[in-house]
Amino acid sequence: MRVVTWNLWWRFGSWAERQKAILAVLRELRPDVVGLQEVWSTDAENLAEWLAGELGLQWTWAASEASDRWQRRIGDPGVEVGNAVLSRWPVVAQDVLRLPAPEELDDGRLALYARLATPSYEVPFFTTHLTSATDASALRRQQVTALAEFVAEHRDGTEFPPIVTGDFNAWPDSDEIRLFGGYKTAPAAPGQVFLDAWEYADPTAPSATWDPANPYVHVSPPVRIDYIHIGPPGPGGLGHVRAVRRAGDGPVDGVWPSDHAAVVADLADALTARPAVGEPW
Repeated sequence: MRVVTWNLWWRFGSWAERQKAILAVLRELRPDVVGLQEVWSTDAENLAEWLAGELGLQWTWAASEASDRWQRRIGDPGVEVGNAVLSRWPVVAQDVLRLPAPEELDDGRLALYARLATPSYEVPFFTTHLTSATDASALRRQQVTALAEFVAEHRDGTEFPPIVTGDFNAWPDSDEIRLFGGYKTAPAAPGQVFLDAWEYADPTAPSATWDPANPYVHVSPPVRIDYIHIGPPGPGGLGHVRAVRRAGDGPVDGVWPSDHAAVVADLADALTARPAVGEPW
């Protein structure tokens, strides 16, 4: 099972050209399921719907309840922002959690749950986008606690471990990532732990998903803030991480697709006979 997470940078920059580059990257990856953040929608078009149509995937999305704060940044009141899931399999259930935040930092961050019905089992899949304020680690701890409880409400009834993707806006060794993982400190939800898929990456591989090598990024040093988290493997190693790497980390025909690189991971399952990331198809 090929899983991708990617923050698509809403309608910032040369978004129409970036839209084509995003599609080109996803088309090459041939994912089974994608968690997307900063997805835009207007009365005429939804980016997730368009991508799903081009890729032959199912889709669902949830809009922020505070899109106005984003709209003021580009001066367009007609564009919503939200999270989305693209899936090779039908979405048979979904739910949305608005993440906690004080008024001064509340720009409608959320978590989207989609239950995916594969022929063999259902997959509890989540994608989220935590607050981005650099000094808001304490708030992100509150948000990952709410997220962990949200996952706990929806994870049962299947042997496949929950998959939680997203832009956590947090360093790998931060308090909030350790709290959500639950194996280097007490877990945010009792008895629930998550493995950072990047632990299985080639240690020499570039890891930063927010990297000043990207012309849209003005920060130093480079850092990994986007994650694929997976619960402990199910029977027979179901959900075990086979390989993981970055994607969308360079220009496509001269256009950088987003200000974030994507993360792509191959997970063991009983359905998809495909090579691991980086191996020939």
